[in-house]
Parts: sequence; C-alpha cells; structure tokens
Amino acid sequence: MEFLQAQYFGNTLQTWITAGVTAVVLFFLFGLAKKVLVVRLARMSEKTRTTLDDLIVDLVKQIRVFFLLIVSIYIGSLFLTLPSGLARILQSLAVIVLLVQGALWGNKMISYWLQRMIRQRIQEDAASATTLSALGFIGRLVLWSIILLLALDNVGVNITTLVAGLGVGGVAVALALQTILGDLFASLSIVLDKPFVIGDFIIVDEYLGTVEYIGLKTTRIRSLSGEQIVFSNSDLLKSRVRNYKRMFERRVVFSIGVTYQTPFEKVAWIPGKIKEIIEAQPLARFDRAHFKEYGDSALVYEAVYHVKSPDFNAYMDVQQTINLDLYKTFTENGIEFAYPTRTVHLVHEPSPAR
Repeated sequence: MEFLQAQYFGNTLQTWITAGVTAVVLFFLFGLAKKVLVVRLARMSEKTRTTLDDLIVDLVKQIRVFFLLIVSIYIGSLFLTLPSGLARILQSLAVIVLLVQGALWGNKMISYWLQRMIRQRIQEDAASATTLSALGFIGRLVLWSIILLLALDNVGVNITTLVAGLGVGGVAVALALQTILGDLFASLSIVLDKPFVIGDFIIVDEYLGTVEYIGLKTTRIRSLSGEQIVFSNSDLLKSRVRNYKRMFERRVVFSIGVTYQTPFEKVAWIPGKIKEIIEAQPLARFDRAHFKEYGDSALVYEAVYHVKSPDFNAYMDVQQTINLDLYKTFTENGIEFAYPTRTVHLVHEPSPAR
C-alpha cells in the first residue's frame, strides 16, 4: 500500500499510525493495570493489620491520568523521527510530569507518616499533633521547592542564578514582611518548644482563657466570658505566659482576723485548730498556720496549704469546706471574726466660767 509510505513531517504515514496506536494502547493498558492493581491490593490490605499495604494502595491511586497520557505519548513518539527541538520539548514534558507525579507520591508518604505518628502519640502528648503538622508543612514546602527547581533546571533555566537572585530578592521581601515572618517563626517556636498546646488554660498579662487554635500568624484563646481573644504569635512570646494546665498542685494562702477582745488562750489555740481543719481535707496538704500580725482592727492569722489537684473547682471546694468549718468552730467557741471598726472617744470639756 503505497499511501502508507507517504511522507508527513519527515515520517511515513505507517510510522505515524504505529506511534499513535502504540500511545493509545499503552494509555489504556496503563489505566487498566492501575485499576486491577488497586482492586487486588485493596483486597490484600483488608486481610492484614499493617498500614503499609494501605499506603501502597494509596500510592497506586495517586497515579494521575495526565502522567499515564504523557508517558504513553512519549513512548509512542520514540517510533518517530522528530526535529531536535520538538523531541527536546517532549522529553522535558515527560520529565516534568514524572517530577510532579513523584511529588504527589512524596506528599502522600509525608501524610502517611504524619497520620501514623499522630495516632501513636496523640494519647501520650497532645502537643505532638501540632508539632507534627508543622513539620509536615515544612516537609511539603521543601519537597515542592525541590521539584520546582528540578523542573526549571530541566527546561534550561539557570537555577544557580535564579537562587542567587531569589536570595537578594528574599532579603528585600524579608524586610518588607518582617512582622509576618516574625509571627511565622514565632509559630514554629511555639509548636516546637511547646510552652502551651491546644486545650491548655493560660493567662497572658490580664487576659486568660483556653487555647483554641495555634496558627502561622496568630494564636486564639477562648476567655471565661465567652469571647475569643486573638494574639499575634510574636507578641505572645514576648509576654509572660502562665500555663495552669501544667500545674501539678495549687498553693493556697489565706488570712483571717479575730477581734482584739479574744482571750489569750484562744488566740494561742487558733493556729492549731486551723491546722486540724486543713488536715481533715483529703485533697489538702497542710504547710503552716501562724498568728501573723496585729492589724488595724484585727489579730491576723495566715495559713498556707496545697491542694493536690490543679483543678480550680477542687480548690474552691476545699477552701469552702475550710471556711465553713472555721466559721462553725469559731461560733461554738465564742470567737468573733474581726471587721473594720473605729473607736471614737468623745471628751466633754466644761464650759468656761462666766
């Protein structure tokens, strides 16, 4: 058949047909092979407890149609005699598609590693979720940056000059965006150093609440009155942060005052009674109780104890019980609590004689 030997763009029609059929057949074969692999590997993964085979199934699913198409076209083009420029374009396109597909596989493996590590550590350390998520973001950023540089190098861009230019430009951008970059690095410092994590109750200056969100630029806490308070990460690290979630026990100092009319025996008896009442509380660990000072209108006692729980409600329950027992004991023993009083002495001077 002579028409098959006709020349078109430097190749016979028969060669063009061979290349086209090869590309089409390979494309469908690759697609069919992907579907068969996914089905069979999925069945096998259901019979095992390991998650590694699930990763393999996901990696096969990550094979994109554009990747199969470009690879099929490139293999089919090998039958043709193409101009050097066109051949170079096809080769570069195939390499770029391969790099993108590799990046998708790498991204999937990073996600698999993150999910596995979070499942292992979330019960022991809640901060791990935030830290690992930040590391995953950095890993993906590095991965796609490398892929971009390799792709540019493949198309003939001098990446050495590009990187140098980006370095100079990066300095200018960093100066312009120093506040945003400061918050970004502060965010990394928070998730790596972990002064607090999501769910912790913290106090920053006069603001207090529960940490709800730690972002790249801001951290948000929910205050006791219900509103959300937003902090800049860099400003937050410059502040004094008190983390009550990590409190092991709570130290409590309280004072009471009795009147100056209290007999000496009862004045000396009160510190021991305070100790007895505090030690009667299961969650309380007594420290000290003393007749502290002579106040303006009261004999002042100071007591110190520790609550064996960081929970605020537990502390208030213990303190309430102590207060009620003190009130009952003092009432039964005729001891009066002092309150601010002032004694006014009136002097009557006789009228001068007339």
